[in-house]
Amino acid sequence: MSNSTERNSSWPELRTGPIITGAALVGAGALIAMAGLAVGGSHLFSATRRWIREMDVPPSEQARLRWAQAKNAAAAGTAAWQSGVSARQGAQV
Repeated sequence: MSNSTERNSSWPELRTGPIITGAALVGAGALIAMAGLAVGGSHLFSATRRWIREMDVPPSEQARLRWAQAKNAAAAGTAAWQSGVSARQGAQV
């Protein structure tokens, strides 16, 4: 009776060979994927740096110019709002 109880256990019977092989293949695939990410990422990074170097106006300077424009527009809007000039009066002038 003890033999039949051991056969009907709640855990499946596993062989270690296929599990070890599967784990090794997953590990090898992960290493290949990481190598692919490294090669692709380095190429993308160097291409982006080259593209930025070839720009007439660097992004940092463009950001500075746009920030100055935004500040001037906000100041002009604030001044117009505080002076009480309505849209109809501004269009007639």
